[in-house]
Amino acid sequence: MWYHDKKAIDMNPFHLAFKVKDIASTRRFYIEILACPEGRSTASWIDFDFFGHQLSAHVSDSRPALNYCGKVDGVRVPIPHFGCILEQAEFDRVQEQLLRHDIAFIIKPQTRYEGQPGEQRTMFVLDLSGNPIEFKSFRDKTAIFAT
Repeated sequence: MWYHDKKAIDMNPFHLAFKVKDIASTRRFYIEILACPEGRSTASWIDFDFFGHQLSAHVSDSRPALNYCGKVDGVRVPIPHFGCILEQAEFDRVQEQLLRHDIAFIIKPQTRYEGQPGEQRTMFVLDLSGNPIEFKSFRDKTAIFAT
């Protein structure tokens, strides 16, 4: 359950199809490191339950280069990127798993908008195909869509 203007709202899972370099390293990152259950797969694509959302990773030789054209709270962020919003305990677990598996942070865990509506913990990593992923945890879930 998520919140908007202090009211509980149900959110539907999203689906994202994206490019990866191979199935083996993709399985390692999403299953072994992030603990995302595997869904359907073939030799050229694989689905994951990404914290309640459906990711569909497709093997491609043509993946986009990183572009740090975004600027959020004074920090340059890669665009495009995807990610998810987690409860603080889950955010901490993911951070610990990333550290345990020597996954480098492209933006180290930090607090953004401290003391303001929308205060959040955030961190960015690259999966093993170079896709940027952001993990967030809001201090107050009712402020996720705060302006």
